[in-house]
Amino acid sequence: MSEPSPTAAETTPAGGTFSFDAEVRQLLDLVIHSLYSDRDIFLRELISNASDALDRARVEGLARPELRAGDGEPGVSITVDAEAGTLTLSDNGVGLTAEQAKKALGTIAHSGTKAFAELLKAQGRGGEHNLIGQFGVGFYSALMVADRVEVRSLSAEPDAEAIVWSCDGSTTFQITPGERATRGTDIVLYLREDSKEYLDADRIRGVVQKHSRYVGYPIKLGEEQLNEPQVLWTKNPAEVTEDEHKRFYKQVSGDWADPAVTLHVRADAPIQYSALLYIPERAPHDLNHVNGRRPLKLYARKVLILDEARELLPDWLRFVRGVADCEDLQLNVSREMVQKTPVVEKLRKALTSRLIKRLETFAKDDNDGYLRFWKEFGPTLKEGVHHDSDNREKLVKLCRFNTTRHDDGEGLVSLEELIAAMPEGQDTIWYLTGPDRETCARSPHLEQLRKKNVEVILLTDAIDEWFVQSVTEHQGKTWKSAARGAQEADEAEDAPKPTLDAGLTGWLNGLFAGSVKEVRASSRLTESPSVLVDDDWGLGANMERILRGVQKDLPTSRRILEINPDHPMVKALGRLQEEGRAEEAAPLAHLLLDQARLVEGDVSDPAGLVQRLRALSELAAKGLGV
Repeated sequence: MSEPSPTAAETTPAGGTFSFDAEVRQLLDLVIHSLYSDRDIFLRELISNASDALDRARVEGLARPELRAGDGEPGVSITVDAEAGTLTLSDNGVGLTAEQAKKALGTIAHSGTKAFAELLKAQGRGGEHNLIGQFGVGFYSALMVADRVEVRSLSAEPDAEAIVWSCDGSTTFQITPGERATRGTDIVLYLREDSKEYLDADRIRGVVQKHSRYVGYPIKLGEEQLNEPQVLWTKNPAEVTEDEHKRFYKQVSGDWADPAVTLHVRADAPIQYSALLYIPERAPHDLNHVNGRRPLKLYARKVLILDEARELLPDWLRFVRGVADCEDLQLNVSREMVQKTPVVEKLRKALTSRLIKRLETFAKDDNDGYLRFWKEFGPTLKEGVHHDSDNREKLVKLCRFNTTRHDDGEGLVSLEELIAAMPEGQDTIWYLTGPDRETCARSPHLEQLRKKNVEVILLTDAIDEWFVQSVTEHQGKTWKSAARGAQEADEAEDAPKPTLDAGLTGWLNGLFAGSVKEVRASSRLTESPSVLVDDDWGLGANMERILRGVQKDLPTSRRILEINPDHPMVKALGRLQEEGRAEEAAPLAHLLLDQARLVEGDVSDPAGLVQRLRALSELAAKGLGV
């Protein structure tokens, strides 16, 4: 229900002492002592209230020409009286009658802002109003820094008289006749001894520029204007220049370089918001720190709500900098405590969707620029593939991969490019994970695939082990590790399978019973004698390596030892075993396992390796008659 305009009787001061509404008495102590963790917030709240009053004066003045006119340009002024110890905020907005002051400042949820918002809601939302906050709560934050607060006001109502509302934080307030001659309100704070810092011009300037820099009316300290009423994000995107974007990005992010990607969006559905979002050229040094900086600011109708609004984007977009300003954001009792309201959730989804579309356009229009972006932020974006099931398919298409196509490791391809280059009949997307590209590229796991000219994705980021768990299929192609399970490389069903002599296989399985899960013939190898393979369901070697970085005592899984039946070393081993020369065969067999481990960088038993090499050297020397 809209708040009725005051009658003539209501515009006349009715002086006296009044008790606060019961809700106010219950909340007053909470607001003063524990609601706000940052005392600077009081200035933001009072400036927001002044902005509300100026909005009301403008809109009501259009509908009711008989209202008292304002004096000068609409705005907010801040005055310091160091001798008296007072800080005064003045506006030439709509002002308050005695009855309005009693109702709005003596009760919770009867603020002029809330009632006025109902009036405008009935008329439909438009660009002519920007109302914010619960005046009856935020106003009392002044008592965090002041022993006494006076509100000196003259209403725009033609017959209204000036009033003074005063409170010292007790259970009562006073209303007396005032002397203000022009429409508007002065809020005078008699600062506490521990709050005299707010008499310092630099202190005030810093608070205003942090929290209220973009309020839509001039805020002046003496003759100095402290804010920028014309904000960049409310402009038509086509009217914002590249230089303006560069300056604003550097201001909001603290970066010295220009942004790599810019997104300027204004939307009315499903919620009304504006946003200026930027992606840096380089990954910040604290990108992967839990408490790293997240310069993404949240505003509600140009008033800063959060300096680092981590709730606005999923963590895999934590490299994005900028601002978002939501017209529909309804705040709870404190502007500091933005909860996961439906509005915030809608804003998060909308911004995420817009950023994905912007990256799709970036990748299409500027391949070189996108590849530079990927080298900086690719691992972070792959986190989204794992965590964000709603956007997984879109994010996979944005991924770029190092493959065996490029020997120098510089070339990157998309999944679509890789699939388009596949020979007809290939139904598998092959990949290999490892600590670095060089280790992956020289891995024996790739020998048969290279021989058949099968392109393999090389994955070397820690997140890749979780990434591949989330992308089991794409465009009808199944993802498969070159180091896990049987490797058939899309062979025909009647193709011959490699085999080992049953006696040799049994002997090797007995010899390595405590070290490996199984010994079998390999279809992977064309040059190397042996390789270690992960089974289909066990923890992979690369995942073990990553997890062991945080859990040193992680037990080592037993893996499958595959050997190449056609390799001379294996054939020699077969002859020794067949001839019953186990003492000579054992060191050679162990060397197969040692070599497979060494290729993966595992030197867990160097003394044993040296001993076995010495034994083989002695055998070789005897064979040569040395």
